[in-house]
Amino acid sequence: MIIQQHYNDLNTPTGLMRCSVYRPQAEGNYPCIIFYSEIFQITAPISRTASIMAGHGFVVVVPEVFHELNPIGTVLGYDDEGKDKGNADKFAKTLEAHDSDTQSIIDYFEKQGYCNGQFGAMGVCIGGHLAYRAALNPIIKSAFCLYATDIHSNTLPCKDGNDSFSRTKDIQGEIVCVWGKQDPHVPTSGRQKIYQELIDTERNFSWHEFNAQHAFMRDGGDRYDPALALECYRLAVALFSRTLTN
Repeated sequence: MIIQQHYNDLNTPTGLMRCSVYRPQAEGNYPCIIFYSEIFQITAPISRTASIMAGHGFVVVVPEVFHELNPIGTVLGYDDEGKDKGNADKFAKTLEAHDSDTQSIIDYFEKQGYCNGQFGAMGVCIGGHLAYRAALNPIIKSAFCLYATDIHSNTLPCKDGNDSFSRTKDIQGEIVCVWGKQDPHVPTSGRQKIYQELIDTERNFSWHEFNAQHAFMRDGGDRYDPALALECYRLAVALFSRTLTN
């Protein structure tokens, strides 16, 4: 499908948040996917991923995940300076603030005529964590979480007992977890910890581990694996087509 792209600036409890919206040009109402970026915010690879998903018949909303900590429109570079700033932002923002961002997105887009009221979540890196986190919201029917960091280690700031790992039992929708076995950010022990918690809490989930490194979806990077990226797009489209269009 041919797509269009525009911005919406939403009021949240922690300040104005810019969202990039990618959606089909054709009139109609479509399922909505909240797509959470890496620490670098809405880079060119993130925009291209959002476009690919939108072209399959979805409204893809990409929020600036650290909007409180940067001027609107900030995009960090894939370099040491950008990495240091993004990691600092990651540890400066609470999970509760991410929760309120998600709710603000839902509140706005469920009222838009081009959305059908069905919501899913998708993300990469910290965005994979935020997609997992978004699934705590009962409105989120499904989540596609790519190499989600900081779940197993409980390293993101939050109130006691409100970390995403401990809240796994509250996920109501279907969740898909995708990992690279050569990813140093989520070692085997960390992946096993999350897997066991999903089993123990009897969540509805699927699990995929590939021979890949962290950020293998990021096109143009030195860890990019085009064949695996294509497979993951196929899995994501299948998940959202099944769970958000019934």
